[in-house]
Amino acid sequence: MIKKITFLFSLLIISAFIAQAQTQNLYFPPKTGTVWQTTTPASLGFCPERIDSLYHFLETHGTKSFILLKDGKIVLEKYFGAFVQDSLWYWASAGKSLSSFMVGQAQEEGLLNIENPTSQYLGAGWTSCPPDKEALITVRNQLTMTTGLNDNIPATPNVPDPDNCTTPACLTYLADAGTRWAYHNAPYRLIHNVLEAASGKTLQQFTKSHVLDRTGMKGIWLDHIMYSRARDMARYGLLILAGGRWDTDTLLHDQTYFYNMVHPSQALNKSYGYLWWLNGQESFMLPSIQFVFNSELVTNAPPDMFAALGKNDQKIHIVPSKGWVVVRMGNDGGFNGPGGGQVPIAFDNAMWNYLNALECTPTAVVSPTDARLRVWPNPAVTGWNVEMVSSIDRVVLYDLAGRLVADNQGDGSFKAFVAAENLPVGAYLMKVVSGAVVLWGKVLR
Repeated sequence: MIKKITFLFSLLIISAFIAQAQTQNLYFPPKTGTVWQTTTPASLGFCPERIDSLYHFLETHGTKSFILLKDGKIVLEKYFGAFVQDSLWYWASAGKSLSSFMVGQAQEEGLLNIENPTSQYLGAGWTSCPPDKEALITVRNQLTMTTGLNDNIPATPNVPDPDNCTTPACLTYLADAGTRWAYHNAPYRLIHNVLEAASGKTLQQFTKSHVLDRTGMKGIWLDHIMYSRARDMARYGLLILAGGRWDTDTLLHDQTYFYNMVHPSQALNKSYGYLWWLNGQESFMLPSIQFVFNSELVTNAPPDMFAALGKNDQKIHIVPSKGWVVVRMGNDGGFNGPGGGQVPIAFDNAMWNYLNALECTPTAVVSPTDARLRVWPNPAVTGWNVEMVSSIDRVVLYDLAGRLVADNQGDGSFKAFVAAENLPVGAYLMKVVSGAVVLWGKVLR
């Protein structure tokens, strides 16, 4: 009984945390027309010459469109070459994030349960696995890339693209579901089949009624890949920044699902949620290789950033601590590095070098605003006093490039002190952890 009460209390804390994030003062553009309010770069302390440097970097690395939102308003919007505001482009695997969100909606409506076996929706024999092994695979395994199906089947003349082949012959057993992480498109694509079977609607119909019409987005799925304009991608990023809300319309009430979607979903790849990529974790894995990298996913980005990432550098970056949504569409940025062509992250690191450099004048101090947390003095000289209404487990400090600069373990009390005297003068992001609650604030030295 005590465990059950503790679990329910934890869920309430999670819900309260996300609800608090949703109440930030966000702007939502009208669902029709092209009106979209803007925020001037100067009001954020951006230097014009540094904006030019960012645009030059983007243009010389295959970018077709770029948008930066701050609290929902457009700060930067740029199109390159023949690409214009109404041009369509593909999301590639960044569209996986949209599928994940819609699965949450379907579960909330009682149409499916992600803990159920996939065969409950697709029928037995949807793979060529032994029946007892197929029965282990759940919808949640599809969301977390842990189906255990073989992701390394060689191509043949009859099956030139086995990674996207969804016939039973292409879906073979390699490991028990939940014991192996591997980025595998075929089980992901079958999430769309699960949605259709559970809802009785086509993928296009479900997307239109559940997301597009309610946010003003336009888009179309072609061969399981979403195509849209850059602003539609930005609208989706704003929906996620708002915790699944569009103005007064809440598209996803199940905040436990939302929280799990954008937090580590399993221990194998700690930088992966439900089809979302997560920064700020201690390790990550990437497609095609069974190797664990012992670092954050995008070291130059803020640690609270999470992202929808797609082939040839399609990006939606969401940074709650900044109120930012960053969208990039285009061709391969041309950076070699981990992730290969499927989920390239070298471009992300390079882009964040320019994003971090945009601010050239100090802005007002943004202190932690949650009533459960006090940090003082701010700015600090020797250090910050940190106080919460619950015991502090950990206080972590990052610079604005996302680098870890301090990591203090709590002693079980409600107070902590973070030394600052050996840190360079500047702004830092502070993460305070208390059980299931994680709060962020901007502090100055």
